[in-house]
Amino acid sequence: MKSISKLIRRFVGIMTLSTLLFSILNVAFFAIVFVKNTTTFSPWDMADSAAAALQFTNYGYSISGDVMTKLKEENAWAFLIDNDTRQVVWQTDNLPDNIPMQYTLSDIAELTRGYVNGYPTFTGAAQNGLLVLGYPKDKFWKHTRASWDYNFIANLPRNAILILAINTILMFLLYAAANTKLLRSIRPIAKGIQDLSGGNPVYIKENGMLSELAEKINKTSEILQKQTEQLRKKENARANWIAGVSHDIRTPLSMIMGYAGQLEHSTQLPAAERKKAAGIVKQSNRMRDLINDLNLASRLEYDMQPLTMKQENAISILRQMVVDFINMDIDDKFPIEWKTVDTLSACYINADKDLLKRAISNLIQNSINHNENGCVIYVSVDDDNNTCKICIEDSGIGASDEQIDKLNNTPHYMVCDTNTAEQRHGLGLLIVKQIIKGHNGKIVIDHSEYGGLKVVLIIPK
Repeated sequence: MKSISKLIRRFVGIMTLSTLLFSILNVAFFAIVFVKNTTTFSPWDMADSAAAALQFTNYGYSISGDVMTKLKEENAWAFLIDNDTRQVVWQTDNLPDNIPMQYTLSDIAELTRGYVNGYPTFTGAAQNGLLVLGYPKDKFWKHTRASWDYNFIANLPRNAILILAINTILMFLLYAAANTKLLRSIRPIAKGIQDLSGGNPVYIKENGMLSELAEKINKTSEILQKQTEQLRKKENARANWIAGVSHDIRTPLSMIMGYAGQLEHSTQLPAAERKKAAGIVKQSNRMRDLINDLNLASRLEYDMQPLTMKQENAISILRQMVVDFINMDIDDKFPIEWKTVDTLSACYINADKDLLKRAISNLIQNSINHNENGCVIYVSVDDDNNTCKICIEDSGIGASDEQIDKLNNTPHYMVCDTNTAEQRHGLGLLIVKQIIKGHNGKIVIDHSEYGGLKVVLIIPK
């Protein structure tokens, strides 16, 4: 799963970055400490300078004032051992009292590489003797037994990199071992959540570090499955109820329509009675249309209406619907204007022709139903790259922003008013939405530039 691999990469990245940052900080720390505690002043160079500055004159040994000043600044002292007698023949005024005045060869060898009575000493070859330069006991630390293998020094950079690599690998192994158990627990949790989003039943073993979370996911899955089953039963019951009621109503409704039609055309009845019979026929037709709409909406909602999809020319379908409505408009209250550009002769889409005609018919009929004083209806088709746009708009009363928002965002929008003779149930637009959804398209409702309502059906090719 992508989420698990992403999580592992994140862990490895954090570990690598942490190790790199840790190494850089350590190197920087030791470099700062080294620079801070290492001076450019060398006691060995100072000893050589003092030895060179020490001269023997007719009045004995003397040293230059500059060198003496530096010795005082460093709180250092010096003495000269004669080559022949191995006695101290010259010394500075601040020589400690416990410094011997006579030395053997072994003493000289010891002070050359180490200390005299705990004082770190450094030597320089002077005229007629050996100059010994001493410092306070806590000034320098000397490696009295220092010896380094040449191969060790030569291979030091390689060995340092090797040690760093080994440390990094060990850190990674320790990190991986510490988090392997956690990652093993995360994998089924992530898969379970993914299955939950798809509506599939989920069961995760309730063990490991995330056992409590696994238990909660299992309970959630049980609740969702129960709710899904209950919803399925309710939907089936509702669909069966609608189908049953529709079937039971059709037979008596057909009888009512038949008898009312006979009464409407009967010459034996007065005109007022025939008018009432005509009203019964009209309302019976509305009831029949409502039943048909309910059945179709139910079948579309529960995928019970099979779609016969094939390549169709949307322009031809729309032209046919326009002609049908023009022939029906005897009073010419609802003229239809064709707004498709003349250069566009075809726009092919994969569609169910009958259902698409029903959707277009519902939209044109809506413009007629909601504008009793008449309006101009404008129809057009636009070929927009990978989609075909069918636009139905009118110059009627239109709708408010709030109504348009509800039409666009509410799954079903029912409109009813107190005018029982022309009551509107709103199933027409719901059916349009369901048909376009079945074509993997979408519907957009907006204000028309002609003052009324605009509906655009966007269907992929």
